[in-house]
Amino acid sequence: MGEETIARVEVTPAAAELIRRLRADHGPLMFHQSGGCCDGSAPMCYPAGEFRTGNSDVLLESLAVEGVAEPVPFWMSVSQYEAWRHTRLIVDVVEGRGSGFSLEAPEGVRFLIRSRLIA
Repeated sequence: MGEETIARVEVTPAAAELIRRLRADHGPLMFHQSGGCCDGSAPMCYPAGEFRTGNSDVLLESLAVEGVAEPVPFWMSVSQYEAWRHTRLIVDVVEGRGSGFSLEAPEGVRFLIRSRLIA
């Protein structure tokens, strides 16, 4: 039998709905998992290509979100990945103001990461 591929990142139904709305307003999207500083450890949503990734970043997943034409890449810094590599990240949405840099900020909600250990 072949190996089962485990998704590194998934989205809740609430997050998928917000991603669809943001996609309709802003075009193709991307995520980068913040490494701390001002926003703690929040997933930041940007128009695709607006956040520059490089050799210090890892593409964890290309999210397939129903109703979104293209995959939504989810990036994380290599150093942060070392701490999170044994977890599945679950992108969710909660009420409250997040970062002014992330696209959902004006919506009165913010993306949040929940996690689950994987083997």
